[in-house]
Amino acid sequence: MSDSAASGTIAFLGLGHMGGPMAANLIKAGHSVLGYDPVPAAVEAAKAHGIPMAASAAEAVAGAAVVLTMLPSGQHVLDAYRGGNGAPGLLSVAGPDTMFLDCSTINVDEAREAAAIAVEAGHRSVDAPVSGGVVGAEAGTLTFMVGALPEDFETVKPILERMGKRIVHCGDHGAGQAAKVCNNMILGVSMIAVSEAFVLGEKLGLTHQALFDVAANASGQCWALTTNCPVPGPVPTSPANRDYQPGFAGALMAKDLRLALNALESTGVAAQMGPLASRIYDEFAAGDGAGRDFSGIITDIRDKSAT
Repeated sequence: MSDSAASGTIAFLGLGHMGGPMAANLIKAGHSVLGYDPVPAAVEAAKAHGIPMAASAAEAVAGAAVVLTMLPSGQHVLDAYRGGNGAPGLLSVAGPDTMFLDCSTINVDEAREAAAIAVEAGHRSVDAPVSGGVVGAEAGTLTFMVGALPEDFETVKPILERMGKRIVHCGDHGAGQAAKVCNNMILGVSMIAVSEAFVLGEKLGLTHQALFDVAANASGQCWALTTNCPVPGPVPTSPANRDYQPGFAGALMAKDLRLALNALESTGVAAQMGPLASRIYDEFAAGDGAGRDFSGIITDIRDKSAT
C-alpha cells in the first residue's frame, strides 16, 4: 500500500483557497493528481495551476490510490463517503484498500465516524487537518496534525511533506482533529487577550511598538503577538498591515471555536475562556469580520471601548 499510495493517483476533492494550492504543490512534486470541485471558480483556478479536473467526485476517485478531501464540514465528508441524492458514495467507488486522507477541519466525533465507515468498507483512513492558512498552503509550509494508525501515518507522510513543513503524528483516528481544536482554541483566546492589551495600551498612552517590544520579550510572548500582531507596524508581515485581509478569516476562527465548544461539551471540560472566545468570534463573523483576518477582532474591541 505504501508504494502505491506514494506513486499512484491522488484524487483531490475540494480545491478552494486551501485545497487548490495544496494540490498544485503535489503536482509540482511530481504526483499524479486528479481534482474535483463543484464550484466553477475553483475549477477554473485549479486548471490555471495545471491541476487536471474530473467531471465528478466519483470519476476522480475511481482508480485512485489516495482520496484526499478538503471539505467545509464533517457532514460534507460523511455525505461524500456514504453518497446520497443520486451521487454514489466514494467508499463504494474506490478500489479495495484505498487510502482516505481527510484534511478538512471537522468535529472529532465526525472524524472518528468517517474513519470507522472507511475501515468497515475495506479502506484505510487518516485525519490530517492543517494549520498555516492560505499563505502556508501556497508556500508548502503547512503543519499537519495527523490521526492514524502508525503504518498509515508512514504511508501518507511523504505526501503530506510535499504540502507542509511540519508533520505531527498525534495518535489514532480523530487525534489530528483533537489537536487542531485544542490548538485553535488557544489561538482564539490568545488573540482576544493580545488585542485587548493593545487597546488598553492605547488608552494608557503606550505606543504599539513600546508594548510590542516589552510583551514580545516577556511573559506575554505568543504567536498571536509576534507573528500575527493585530496592530500594524511591529510585525510588517501581519494582516494588520493589509487592512486585515486574511490570512485566517474570522469565519474560519468562528467555525474552529464552535468545534472546540462541541468537544468541550461532549467531554464535560469545565472551560470558561474557550466558550467565551467562541461567542466573541461568532459575533465578529456575523458581520464583515467573516471575511477579514481573525486578528481584526481588535477593531471590534476598540469600537466597543469607552472613549
